[in-house]
Amino acid sequence: MNKQEFSERLSTLRINKGVSARDMSLSIGQSPGYINNIENGINYPSMQTFFYICDYLEITPKEFFDLDTANPTKVSELIEATKGLSSDQLSNLISLAKGLK
Repeated sequence: MNKQEFSERLSTLRINKGVSARDMSLSIGQSPGYINNIENGINYPSMQTFFYICDYLEITPKEFFDLDTANPTKVSELIEATKGLSSDQLSNLISLAKGLK
């Protein structure tokens, strides 16, 4: 993942969470323009701050770098909702998901 992809990924995940760059910056203990600087390709976060960002977004670092998953938080929510479903119910859900593609 290059710097532009990193910046775009952060922006997409932040927008999916429905929070402003300023609010996210302050919530992770940074200056108001911190996330904006990352999204504009000016800076990269430190490893420690990257982990804070992932915690804030409620995703794992692996999910951050998984560009095939547009909204990992929703995917995790869906997986959690499927726990306890029967095999038939899961098959129906899989068919429905494939039909949405």
